[in-house]
Amino acid sequence: MIIIAGHWQTRNAAARDAAAAAFANMVERARKQEGCLDLSIGADPLDPQRVNIFECWRDQQALDAWRKIARGPKVAITQAKVSLYRTEKAEKPF
Repeated sequence: MIIIAGHWQTRNAAARDAAAAAFANMVERARKQEGCLDLSIGADPLDPQRVNIFECWRDQQALDAWRKIARGPKVAITQAKVSLYRTEKAEKPF
């Protein structure tokens, strides 16, 4: 399983909201993609410049197939902190 998680910073709240909205179509398409377990890109509720990113893919092949067709929008970001994690096991947290 592949997890991609982190966040981007934008110039201001308007740029954050525009960036999150710009990804709505891509998120919708990704969630229908074979091997996508979850994907979310959205405005942070506390930080007016932060866009949170979370992706969960069945495996590297599913992620690679998606990356070939993703065609994400171009958005202005001031910095990004996003990491890719690999795991063989998922458990219920509670």
